[in-house]
Amino acid sequence: MSANTAGGPRHRPAPLPVTPALAPAAICALGAVLPLGAQDVTVEEYEPRSTLVVPENPVTRAKFPFVDIHGHQRAGRMSAADVDRLVAEMDELNMAVMVNLSGGTGISLVDGLERLAGRHPGRFVFFANINFFGVGEPGWGEEAAAQLEEDVGNGAAGLKIFKGLGMTDRDTGGNRIPVDDPRLAPLWDKAGELGIPVLIHTADPAEFWRPHDRFNERWLELKLRPRRIRPPGRFPPFEQIIGEQHDLFRNHPNTNFIAAHLGWLGHDLARLGKLLDEIPNMYVGLGAVVYELGRQPRFARQWLIRHQDRVLMGKDAYKKEEFHTYFRIFETADDYFGYYRRYHAFWRMYGLDLPDEVLGKIYYGNALKLVPAIDRSLFPG
Repeated sequence: MSANTAGGPRHRPAPLPVTPALAPAAICALGAVLPLGAQDVTVEEYEPRSTLVVPENPVTRAKFPFVDIHGHQRAGRMSAADVDRLVAEMDELNMAVMVNLSGGTGISLVDGLERLAGRHPGRFVFFANINFFGVGEPGWGEEAAAQLEEDVGNGAAGLKIFKGLGMTDRDTGGNRIPVDDPRLAPLWDKAGELGIPVLIHTADPAEFWRPHDRFNERWLELKLRPRRIRPPGRFPPFEQIIGEQHDLFRNHPNTNFIAAHLGWLGHDLARLGKLLDEIPNMYVGLGAVVYELGRQPRFARQWLIRHQDRVLMGKDAYKKEEFHTYFRIFETADDYFGYYRRYHAFWRMYGLDLPDEVLGKIYYGNALKLVPAIDRSLFPG
C-alpha cells in the first residue's frame, strides 16, 4: 500500500539527537513532569502517600481491659510521678495490667515491685530474670532454681529469658549455651513446680540470618541497624536455635512456656499452628510482630480463632500511641492502613475483626490462665 492517503503523506518528525549540548535542555523539559532531584530519592527516604480512600475506624482504647504480657519498664529509675503518669496512660488504653519482664532478681526485684506495684496495687506484675553467668560450675542449676523460688516468694509472677540464651551466652568453658542445655533443667522444672510461666525470647527474625540483599524483606531495618545482621560463623543458624527452643518445651511438659514474638514464625502461621498442636505447654505472645497478622488478615483471622486459647496480647517497647495499631488490627475490618514502624513493615495493615470471644481470650483470658498472680477482679466475668 502506498504511504499516500487522502490526507497526503505522513511524515514522522526526526528524533532529536541525544547530545551533551541538548542534555540540560532535555532535563529542563522533563522538569514539568519530574521534579528536580526526584531521581535522587533513596529507598530509606521513599514514603509514598496513598491516594486510596476507604472507611477508617481508628481505635485508641481496647474494647476489653487487657494484659500487656510483654512490657519493659526500668522501675529503678522511675519516680512516683513517672509511675502515676504511666498508670494514667494505661487507663486511657484500657490496659488493666502491665507485665514488666525487666523485673530483675533479688533486691532490684523487690525495689521495683515497691515502686510500681506498691504504689498501684494490681496494675503491675513482675517477671524475674536470670543471669546465665557461671553455667558449667557444679550445682549452678540448683542454685538458679533456688534464686527463682526466692524471687517468687518476694512477688515475682513468672520468669523472663532474654535472647542471649542460645545466641551469645557462654558457659565457664567459653562455649555457647544451647537453649535446651540439660544443665538448665532444674530452673525450668522449678518454674513448673511453682506454677509460673516462662516467657522466652529465642533468636530473632529469620531474615537477620539471610543475605542482606535486595531480596531480604527486612533490608531497610538491617541497613539502618547493621548490628542486627547475623553472619554465619558468629551465630548458629536460625533453625538450630528455634529448634532448641521447641525441644526445651517438649522436654519440660509440666512447665508453661510463652514464646515471645510469635516464636518468630508469624510469617508461617501454618508451621506455628502445627507446633502448638504438637506441644500443649507452648503459648505465644504478640510483642512487636502484629505486622505479620495485619498483612494476611483472612488466614490470620482463621488461625487466631483456631488457636484462641494459646495467644497472648503483648506490645514489647512501650509507646502509648503504638497500641492503637494493635487495637485496629484486632477490632476492625479496616483496609490498608499504616503500621507504626516503617522499617519493620513497609506493607500496609488490614483489620481482622475478631469475634468478642476470641478478643477476650487474647486480651486477658489466656493471661489469667497462665499467670495466677494477676488480679482477676480487674476483668469481666
